[in-house]
Amino acid sequence: MDSGNQVMQSIREQYPYLYETHLHTSESSACARSTGAQMARACKEYGYTGIFVTDHNWGGNTATDRSLPWEQWVDAFVLGYESAKAEGDRIGLDVFFGYEAGYRGTEFLIYGIDAEWMKTHPQIQTATVEEQYLLVHDAGGLVMHAHPYREESYIPEIRLYPEWVDGVEGINATHSNPNSTGHNNPAYDERAIKYARLNNLPMSAGSDIHGTNLFGGGVAFRRRLSSSADYVHAILSEEDYVLTDGVKWYDKCGNIIY
Repeated sequence: MDSGNQVMQSIREQYPYLYETHLHTSESSACARSTGAQMARACKEYGYTGIFVTDHNWGGNTATDRSLPWEQWVDAFVLGYESAKAEGDRIGLDVFFGYEAGYRGTEFLIYGIDAEWMKTHPQIQTATVEEQYLLVHDAGGLVMHAHPYREESYIPEIRLYPEWVDGVEGINATHSNPNSTGHNNPAYDERAIKYARLNNLPMSAGSDIHGTNLFGGGVAFRRRLSSSADYVHAILSEEDYVLTDGVKWYDKCGNIIY
């Protein structure tokens, strides 16, 4: 075995629990191509321990009818997650709930809350970035700034809110994985890593995947996570983990280790 393969094997042995933290389903994201169940099966086959379903909310490219009354909207919005969860339970894949919040083109990954919390907090629909942060924190959740330096037509300008996020998606596999056909520009991740370091913010990694053509991005831990709340704790307590775009591997500070 050459030295590169030895390093790769060592990483996977030390951090065997890989989680996709940024995933969309066609039930709830208008831009997604595969159902929650299909995504769960593909991720299990790939070798993920678990996934976070992070569909676009009312402020982004949601597939859920915005005219529905709030509680009905939430019930419809979580269909992609519920489909993935049911299939995950059947095949042995951990499936956790999250969502991608849109605010005038700037997007955030929200973890650690659930549908019942959303139903009892309708004010989240009109919350500013600051108000979102405070509401999610009061619930014990986590706010990560998704792909902060991506440049696309739907993002009118780059807006940074270091005081109103818990961390930064430093690695987004659509930017750097060679199999990506959209948003592909590694400089977006390089800038995100520098931004996180400058503001002493923890980093995550995810594929931002919309179909079963997986990239393999995510966060890998030394232990198996028990819940979305456990993920929140792991990030905020500075637990040891590594990041990947499916090809390169990074320590949690964004330094390439393989």
